[in-house]
Amino acid sequence: APSAPMNLQLDDVNDDSVTLTWDAPENVGPSGLDGYVVEYCKDGTTNWVAANNKPFLSTRYVIRNLTSGDKLHIRVASVKGDDMSDPAVLEQPVLVREILEHPKIRLPRHLRELYMKIVGEAVNLMIPFRGKPKPQVTWTKDGQPLDPKRVSVRNSERDSIFFIRGAQRTDSGKYEMTVKILDELEDKVIINLQVIEKPGPPENLKLLDVWGFNVALEWSPPKDNGNAELKGYTVQKADMKTKQWFTVLEHYNRTNCTVSDLIIGNTYSFRVFSENPCGLSEKPAVTKDVAHIKKSVTVCKSHKFNCRDFSEPPKFTQPLTDRTTTRGYSTQLVCSVRGFPMPKVIWMKNQMEIREDPRYLAITNQGVCSLEIRKPNPFDGGVYTCKAVNPFGEASVDCKLNVTATDSGNMCKPI
Repeated sequence: APSAPMNLQLDDVNDDSVTLTWDAPENVGPSGLDGYVVEYCKDGTTNWVAANNKPFLSTRYVIRNLTSGDKLHIRVASVKGDDMSDPAVLEQPVLVREILEHPKIRLPRHLRELYMKIVGEAVNLMIPFRGKPKPQVTWTKDGQPLDPKRVSVRNSERDSIFFIRGAQRTDSGKYEMTVKILDELEDKVIINLQVIEKPGPPENLKLLDVWGFNVALEWSPPKDNGNAELKGYTVQKADMKTKQWFTVLEHYNRTNCTVSDLIIGNTYSFRVFSENPCGLSEKPAVTKDVAHIKKSVTVCKSHKFNCRDFSEPPKFTQPLTDRTTTRGYSTQLVCSVRGFPMPKVIWMKNQMEIREDPRYLAITNQGVCSLEIRKPNPFDGGVYTCKAVNPFGEASVDCKLNVTATDSGNMCKPI
């Protein structure tokens, strides 16, 4: 079954009809409602009469053809198929008679939420309302009558003026204004007044630690918050040379912090203010001790560097290979050697060192040794040796070079 309609209210009454309004129920089911049923019965009886023959979907309904002077109990129920919800019932019976205008308070927007005033300020509120005949206006504070020594109220046909000359914290509370007509129709509003002042300073401010460029601070909340929730704390620092205060943190919500980026060699003092919607506390909490930022001494300990010995006797990583070439065509002998220090490379032919001879070009680059033999003839054939020597030893590799004569019948002469 669906749930009951919500916020059932009386919208209008005259000599022969009653107008009702309500909100849809929270639970209407996946397929929705078939509508609503409105019923009423006379005060003192239990004979409920259906005002509508079949369900309807509107959330406003007018019960017509009523008898003036009857006092009626009214209820509305949600309908889905054969299921009917528990009814929503008007709290008070309705007297069927002409009411020119129902009571309605027009509360200004800024009074619908928490209304704050500072201690000593005047509270002057004008609350307009409507209703005929002239409504009866009453005020209460936290459910009790107002203290005429603290609050003045002046009512007219269209508004009510609420006045406090100099507000004090004891004036804070929930003020309820009620506008009533004929002891049956009424409207109520609640004004939540909070009178605040600046908070007291934080308690027990301590300088916990100093390290490097940093200082750690800690404190406790103030004993008096000024009758308002704290918005945070403001932390300031001062160099003892200039004694000028600079803000480090604003609207800070914790009761401990770390102040960084301090200057080496300077001495600092710190203070903390409390803050609420009225502003910062009149006095701050100041640290008893000062923080001196000392220059850290760094001792450099040199470690003995063990040089690695890269010394190595010569060693051929790529040997020479035997070659056969043709007379008149230049050829190259190539090998590679390693060693440290870099070995001296000596080329030999048939165990005879090759010295400055234009027919030979010896090149050594990054351990690659090459010997170019320009336009060899058969007499250049033989055993070639590459010898590498450094202070730690020597090594050599050999190869055999054959130079063949040119076949004049099949090959061209070299240029």
